[in-house]
Amino acid sequence: MQNPSPPDEASETVGEIAGLYLGNILFALEACASGLDAEGKADHAAFYRGIGRKLAEARGREKR
Repeated sequence: MQNPSPPDEASETVGEIAGLYLGNILFALEACASGLDAEGKADHAAFYRGIGRKLAEARGREKR
């Protein structure tokens, strides 16, 4: 049986959680892209790096 989440965790949004872990998400996207590069899938790698770039740029605009 799982313990219920505390009320403050239940109200967290996807954006809040993603913002909290953005560095980890960016690292994972780059690790994925590097693996795809190693497999010779440059187009796929570029796609994931593009997602990371958009997230990083959005964070930069948010902090201004």
